[in-house]
Amino acid sequence: MNFSYFPGCTGHSTSIEYGMSIHEVFKTLGVELTEIEDWNCCGAAATHSINHLLSLCLPARNISKAQSAQAGPLVIPCAGCFNMLKRAEYALKNDADKRKEIEEIVGFTYQASFEMLALMDVVVNRIGLEKVRGHVKKPLKGLKPACYYGCALVRHPKVTQLDDPENPQYLDRVMKALGAEPVEWSYKIDCCGADLALTYGNLVKKMVGKIVAMAKEAGAHCVVTSCGLCQANLEMRQDIDLPVFYFTELMGIAFDVEKRDQWWKKHMISPKGLLGSLGLA
Repeated sequence: MNFSYFPGCTGHSTSIEYGMSIHEVFKTLGVELTEIEDWNCCGAAATHSINHLLSLCLPARNISKAQSAQAGPLVIPCAGCFNMLKRAEYALKNDADKRKEIEEIVGFTYQASFEMLALMDVVVNRIGLEKVRGHVKKPLKGLKPACYYGCALVRHPKVTQLDDPENPQYLDRVMKALGAEPVEWSYKIDCCGADLALTYGNLVKKMVGKIVAMAKEAGAHCVVTSCGLCQANLEMRQDIDLPVFYFTELMGIAFDVEKRDQWWKKHMISPKGLLGSLGLA
């Protein structure tokens, strides 16, 4: 099983542990990821508020690179990047004039059959949870994560077309396949504040504080997510030291991959105590 792969800026920087765990987990599952060459920043949250056309052309350029590579559907691990590329895809598919303009600027011809997938979608629907369960060597028994999707993965539903936009379950299903017991809570799609943390830090701290407090109140031992910016905000702007994992890190623990302890030193809140208390270190 082969896929093209767009790591996004954080995959090689602030969320490098996410990228490391992705490659280890997919190697264990026998899935090949081919990073697209000469990729660029998707534009993140800034471009659409400054220049709408640029916010479409930047991700469209990555789509063009993935199309030409012909290495399989494009897998996008970061929720923010996924949202940006799906917005470009939506414009390319549904607005003929905009498609022509984007194609002329980027210099490619869009293929409507080309697929772009969120990483957790690949795990659930392409690889399959039965195969995931078959690779579990160290079940996450006793671990109660709060599955946090954030807002970018599921909004707008017509654009992202991923899971239930009000009560998504993909992450919950992955956690159950690993032997964990995800908690029920109502803050799984609340916004963490994203990069407003750079300009309105106090506001984002309040948003994050509410999310993490509600996870703790629901009985969670940790939060699990798929977004580099969500993970950073939730770790940096909370006061109760609740560990925040990328979901592939927990897959790596369950698969008992080697050298996973290298990931923990990248975290601002060390998960070693929690993992040790459950025999998962």
